[in-house]
Amino acid sequence: MENPVPRTVEEVFNDFKGRRAGLIKALTADVEKFYQQCDPEKENLCLYGLPSETWEVNLPVEEVPPELPEPALGINFARDGMQEKDWLSLVAVHSDSWLLSVAFYFGARFGFGKSERKRLFQMINDLPTVFEVVTGAAKQAHDAAHNNSSKSKSSGKSRQPDPQPKAVKISPPKMEDESGEEEEEEDEQGATLCGACGDNYATDEFWICCDICERWFHGKCVKITPAKAEHIKQYKCPSCSSKRARV
Repeated sequence: MENPVPRTVEEVFNDFKGRRAGLIKALTADVEKFYQQCDPEKENLCLYGLPSETWEVNLPVEEVPPELPEPALGINFARDGMQEKDWLSLVAVHSDSWLLSVAFYFGARFGFGKSERKRLFQMINDLPTVFEVVTGAAKQAHDAAHNNSSKSKSSGKSRQPDPQPKAVKISPPKMEDESGEEEEEEDEQGATLCGACGDNYATDEFWICCDICERWFHGKCVKITPAKAEHIKQYKCPSCSSKRARV
C-alpha cells in the first residue's frame, strides 16, 4: 500500500523524519548490507529513504520529470575509489540535500506560504543532519554542550542574579532605521541573520551572540533558552566550541 501524499506542514515533516530515519539506518546500522548492494559493476544506483523508516538501493525512475526529486545518481561508482568512511559521508551529504528537496517539493506542490515554509524548515533544522549523525558530529556537539553546561553549573563563585549577564550578549540585534543604513551595517557584520539557519531577526524571538565569533543565533537554533543564558559567563556557539575541541 502506498503512503498517502503529505499535505500539511506536520505531514511533510513526518514524511521527512521517516525518510531520514531510513537513510541513517542504511548508513549506520545496515552499512554492510548497503555497501554490498552498491556494486560499482552495476548501473547507476540511488539510495532512497522511505517514509516507513526503511531504505532501498535502486535504479532511478524512468519517467521525466519524476514524481519526486531523485537522489544522487550513481553513488555505487565511487564506492571503491575512496575510503569507506569518506564514501559514506559523501552519500550522507547528498542524502541531506535530497531530503530537503523532497520536503520543499511537497511544500511547493501544496502551496505552502512563507510562514509555513519557515515553520517546516525550523522543524527540520532542529534535527541533526544525516551527515552529522554518520560522521559523529552530532554526538560531539551534544557532548560539548553537555560539558559547557556542567562547567557553568560548577563554576563555584556565587554572584547576585543579573537579568543579562555581562559577558553574554542576549539582547536582539538592532532593527533598521528609516534610512536603511543600520540594516546595511548589521548585514555586513552578519548580526541581523542567524548564524545557524540564516533567517532574519524577529521581535518575538530570543537571540544570543557568540563571544568568540560575534555572530548572532536564534536561541532555539543553538538550544539556548533565556533561563539557561542567565548562567553562561561566556557563550561559544557550536562551531567555535568544536574548533576549540579540535585544538
